[in-house]
Amino acid sequence: MSVPALQRDTAFQVRSLFRSLLRQSHQFSNYNFREYARRRTLDAFREHQKESEDRRIQELMQEGLQNLRLLKRQTVISQFYQMDRLVVEGQKTVST
Repeated sequence: MSVPALQRDTAFQVRSLFRSLLRQSHQFSNYNFREYARRRTLDAFREHQKESEDRRIQELMQEGLQNLRLLKRQTVISQFYQMDRLVVEGQKTVST
């Protein structure tokens, strides 16, 4: 594989991980947890967007995959503890 092909493959994997983390963060039942996970994902990817060293990119990918596994576990746990929705979450109103 040539260097540009490896870079394209890595870029695809990074984008895929980013989308997976964002999708998983939307699975939290609590608004505050959802927003925190979303914000933390965005901040982490912005912080490392200029990274160019292959070894460091692979380390960050492994860290991101661990975070994805953690998010999956925590979203399942959060489903057991449903709370009332906040006003900012767009609760359905009942008209009579």
